[in-house]
Amino acid sequence: MRRQGSPGPASPGPMAGPLDALFSPRTVAIVGASADSAKWGHILSRRALSSPGDRTVLLVNRSGGEVLGRPTYPSAVAAAAAAEQRVDLAVLCVPAGGFVAAVTDAVAAGARALVGITAGLAESGAEGARLEAEALAVARAGGAVLLGPNCLGIVDTGSGLQLAHAELPPGDVAVLSQSGNLVLDLAGLLADRGLGVSRFVSLGNQADLGLVDFLRACVHHAGTRAVAVYTEDVGDGRAFLEAARALRDAGKPLVLLAPGRSEAAIRGAASHTGSLTSSSMVVDAACAASGAHRVDHPTQLADLLVALRAPRRMAGRRVAILTDGGGHGAVAADALAAAGLSTPALTSGLTDDLAAALWGQATVSNPVDLAGAGEQDVASYARGVELLLASGQVDGVLLTGFFGGYSTEQSNLTAPELAAAARMAASVAAQDKPLVVQTIHPTSPSAELLRAAGIPVHRDVDRACAVLAGLCERSPSGLAEPLPPPGPPVAATSYDAARALFADVGIAFPTQRTVTDAGELDRALAAMGYPVVLKATGRLHKSEGGGVVLGLADRAAAEAAYDDLVARLAPPAVSVEEMADLDVGVELIVGAVRDRTFGPVVMVGLGGVLTEVLGDTACAIAPVTPAAARDLLLTLRGAAVLAGVRGRAPVDLDALADLVSRVSVVAAAHPELVELELNPVLAGPSGVLALDARVVADGQVTSRR
Repeated sequence: MRRQGSPGPASPGPMAGPLDALFSPRTVAIVGASADSAKWGHILSRRALSSPGDRTVLLVNRSGGEVLGRPTYPSAVAAAAAAEQRVDLAVLCVPAGGFVAAVTDAVAAGARALVGITAGLAESGAEGARLEAEALAVARAGGAVLLGPNCLGIVDTGSGLQLAHAELPPGDVAVLSQSGNLVLDLAGLLADRGLGVSRFVSLGNQADLGLVDFLRACVHHAGTRAVAVYTEDVGDGRAFLEAARALRDAGKPLVLLAPGRSEAAIRGAASHTGSLTSSSMVVDAACAASGAHRVDHPTQLADLLVALRAPRRMAGRRVAILTDGGGHGAVAADALAAAGLSTPALTSGLTDDLAAALWGQATVSNPVDLAGAGEQDVASYARGVELLLASGQVDGVLLTGFFGGYSTEQSNLTAPELAAAARMAASVAAQDKPLVVQTIHPTSPSAELLRAAGIPVHRDVDRACAVLAGLCERSPSGLAEPLPPPGPPVAATSYDAARALFADVGIAFPTQRTVTDAGELDRALAAMGYPVVLKATGRLHKSEGGGVVLGLADRAAAEAAYDDLVARLAPPAVSVEEMADLDVGVELIVGAVRDRTFGPVVMVGLGGVLTEVLGDTACAIAPVTPAAARDLLLTLRGAAVLAGVRGRAPVDLDALADLVSRVSVVAAAHPELVELELNPVLAGPSGVLALDARVVADGQVTSRR
């Protein structure tokens, strides 16, 4: 039945596409409409009838009767016939057992978009999964798309469509979520910050339409300026990367709330690389590869959405602290460090300028402490901000402390503080670095003036520092390269086969021979220089059980070690290798895993066989270019050792980055391999050597996440 005040039946001509039928339907059928106010069929009937816009709403209840004073129809087909209109969108609020029949009826009524509120399908077991698959087949055969099932509705504030549990405030943030209650929380947080929702999609089971489909739709949706996502699984990881990049290129920030930072390392991994690469690390790598921003809770998400609306970004991670008290400065420095940002000491030139601009008691190192100058000269806040923003020594500025307090009450400092705030706003607008403010007076007139100028203002220093971290610009070289075509499958995963696989792409190893008896050992030793290493092959971790013997300085030592390995371990073969000089380089691990969502992921870490002890690793979506590999290496906490410390020469970083890139390409070209590893890799001043190799084929790992 058409809502009161709407015109007569419209032409049932074709719409632009199924997503138009989903977001801007001319005719909506609520299937399972109910007079029971506690049921979804009642809630969504009320929402549909009260939504603004020129839209026909049909209520379907197989038992007939009235709902909300409106007649119902026994089927969607009957409702469409009575209204002389095809159904564009059908919202299905029926029990699981009636879901297939409801989909069939809706498609027969012309529906090209279906929203499945119905729960108890694939998420509940095999029978529910069967019903869900059957319903999806019916929908697809009829040319319809399905959102859900097991979802909590859809909203498009531009078209006036409000089909969710609560009415959401209009705005320009698209919210795509696997959690309904979280959206209610986020909507309130956005409203508190003067923001609202352009579209809301409850993803549900994603049986048909999924997260990526809606990300793509946001790219071209004029009413959306930013996208907020809550998800526990992005589905097709590579398609997610492409859609996220498209949003980035369109100037629409994507902020992702994905739980799982507390997850332990991959269970059942066969290599060190596998055990050290968690799914949370991979999600972080995906965000780095696509320009998305990851947050840990809804408040942080809302804070960052506000900050990202301004064009200013952090080109690096260096932050200057400007404070009016030593305590605030010290606390801010710790909070910045916890957020992964640095507070570098400022050097001459800038410190000279600061000393000249501020009063004599100010500290000008970093934090820059005005030491109570506000009451003497409120304009010193603005002068300090101007000099720090103009400096090439930092990438952003955090103002922390009392600023804002002088305008809370009328005094002779009120006007000067407001003038200082206006001067700060002007200096921020004139350049491309961000200023974030933490103040104990976040609602003061001065704070509101800054906030109105697009400058984030917070009461809590941790939130302010999290915003600065979220404003760090992603390097273009950090974007993953497209997947190469698959190479010939690896037929064997033995030690020799692993070395050959990497050697074929130009990765260097020490001279090596595989021997199976004493005669072959003699010939191998005759062809090599000392010292040598013996490795018992046929073992996934050769060092376990004493399977690797280092530093054998002569033939007698090598023969004795060989006899001992054979007696203790009975290996199928022994690898004899020239031993590299471990004193002239840095040991690392370089490997890759195949993530079930994002595919190949390359990992680097300091320490080689001690990587697990040091816990200093980083990963990126593979394949990566040498430039991206170099960036990845420099994110390691101990990256300074690569540049040379305590008199040691710097390593050949270009050669090391090239090796990492080659490993990533091998991983990307061999989908049959789930783990690859070079450990250790010896990086020295004149090049890099891989000292051991391992590959693991699908099926050799007991479990994957």
